Amino acid sequence: MACPYLEYRTAAGTQSFDHERAYCTAAETFVQPMRADICNDRYDLDHGQHCEIFRAHAEDE
Repeated sequence: MACPYLEYRTAAGTQSFDHERAYCTAAETFVQPMRADICNDRYDLDHGQHCEIFRAHAEDE
C-alpha cells in the first residue's frame, strides 16, 4: 500500500507541468522520484520503515 501522504500533481500555483510530479502532503513539498519510490513501497522499500518524513508525521498525530 502506498503512503497516504503521497499525491501526484500536474500543477503548483500558476505553474503547470508536462507530467505528474510526486507531492508529499506531510512535508508540503514536491519530492524526488527516488523518494516517491519509497512512498510507493517499490523495490522492497516500505514507507513506514524507510521514510523519515512519514515516521515524524505519524509520531506527531
